[in-house]
Amino acid sequence: MAAVMIGAVPHKASHTAVAIGAAEEPLGQLRVRACVAQAGRLLAWAQAWPQRTWAVEGAGGTGHLLAQQLVSAGERVLDVQPELGARVRLLAAGDVNKNDPNDARSVAVAALRSAGVREVRPDDHAAVLKVWSKRYRDLGRNRTQAACRLHAVLGELVPGGVPKAITTARAARVLKALKPAGAVETARWELAADLLDDLRRIDTRIREARKKPAAAVAAAGTSLTGLSGVGPVIAAAVIGEVRDVSRFGSRDRFAAYKGTAPIEVSPGQRKVHRLSRRGNRRLNHAIHIAAITQAGHRHSEGRVYYDKKLAEGKTPKEALRALKRQVSNSIFSCLQADARQAPAGAGDPGGQQGNGSVASAAGLHPRRRLFGQATPGPGHHPTTAASGPAPGRTRNARKTNRTS
Repeated sequence: MAAVMIGAVPHKASHTAVAIGAAEEPLGQLRVRACVAQAGRLLAWAQAWPQRTWAVEGAGGTGHLLAQQLVSAGERVLDVQPELGARVRLLAAGDVNKNDPNDARSVAVAALRSAGVREVRPDDHAAVLKVWSKRYRDLGRNRTQAACRLHAVLGELVPGGVPKAITTARAARVLKALKPAGAVETARWELAADLLDDLRRIDTRIREARKKPAAAVAAAGTSLTGLSGVGPVIAAAVIGEVRDVSRFGSRDRFAAYKGTAPIEVSPGQRKVHRLSRRGNRRLNHAIHIAAITQAGHRHSEGRVYYDKKLAEGKTPKEALRALKRQVSNSIFSCLQADARQAPAGAGDPGGQQGNGSVASAAGLHPRRRLFGQATPGPGHHPTTAASGPAPGRTRNARKTNRTS
């Protein structure tokens, strides 16, 4: 353990750092302005403690840039989640005011006493996948917003509005058939036409944005795309969020990390489990989409497993959760296989970058092919299943995701 722990609370305009010793006694504090020289000033101040470790609050969010600058300078940096620092501040003896120095000290104490704090590593190819996965997800949200607004306006022009999912072609036909009467209807018709143009632009951006994660996943050489329901977009989201699969000791811990493992709430002698709302929700959603894609293809092994759970008396939601857990196990096996096949010294800690051969999921469990490569059958289109549902067009997926 380092002799000195330096807690850092980054903000948009400034960063506050507090150094504490092994006994949690404060040794010094510094506040620097967020600028080009921010890392240099912090390092110059920290030279008084050669044996030091940095604890940055939210190193995957607001503190990402500062954490990466410190790592690039050869420093050891830990990522402390804001919840950990808040717990330390809550349990601190006495009345601890909420300010940056106290927050930074709480972050340092949390890093000093918590065994599960993750060490920050330099950005690698997984960061590229995360960037383009987030872009694709954001465009999907923008499309949903634009489609909902267009639905609302058309509902004021046409009795009943546009039934079912709205498309640009369907909305264009509706607008073309309308003959607005009066200034109010004309204004609403023009607004609907503007929203339709927005929807068309977003659809174009989505088609272009889909190419980015596809190229990045191809460069990663992952075997994830060999799984049914996992296309480039889903694979990019998984690798971008997981990064280093070796930090999960087992597939159970991997499932708990993304909330596909149930939580035990056992009163007395009864053993009861309930749905987990914890974990990485972005990763949970990616596996949810893969699961409903499998369940939607009658001749896939995932659908066979889903039907089996229904026959056992499970509800559709419970059967889908069970399928998600099996998909999670297969994804974990693929990530482990990719890590083993990565060349020594590859830049990606998870073993994704530099993997020249795409491993087949069939080789992971020769006698257990559940949820491996898609099983072709009538009505099954591997290309469509692999790419996953387009953002903004997964109404059923979003509906079931509330209970997933």
